Amino acid sequence: MAFAVMKLTDAAADRVKAIVDNAGGDAKGIRVGIKKGGCAGMEYSIDLVTEANAKDDLIERNGARVWVAPEAVLYLLGTEMDFEVTTLRSGFTFHNPNQTSACGCGESVELKPADLAALAAAGQPTVRAG
Repeated sequence: MAFAVMKLTDAAADRVKAIVDNAGGDAKGIRVGIKKGGCAGMEYSIDLVTEANAKDDLIERNGARVWVAPEAVLYLLGTEMDFEVTTLRSGFTFHNPNQTSACGCGESVELKPADLAALAAAGQPTVRAG
């Protein structure tokens, strides 16, 4: 059964479309990944996609396309990606059930891989093999 690793809010989808439109050229969407860094140990990474990677998972909403790097899938299962504008900042936010803590500045997070057995027991779809 096919399913989305992450969900996008309407605000996130609108922002992705705006980024792609402003980038022009061959921009097709964005790619979300996880990298080591920051005081909590991991950071979300977002890059512009001009050529899709066949190994990435694709999430589409309202014409916006977001690819998820394969090495990030277990850390992002069940995540909702949003875009927020506040008085002090604007940016993508991640409501991630696999996040165990965050640093004080909010730039990095500590993540654990999703518990596939718990997802299966709860009746949630799990990652397909291969």
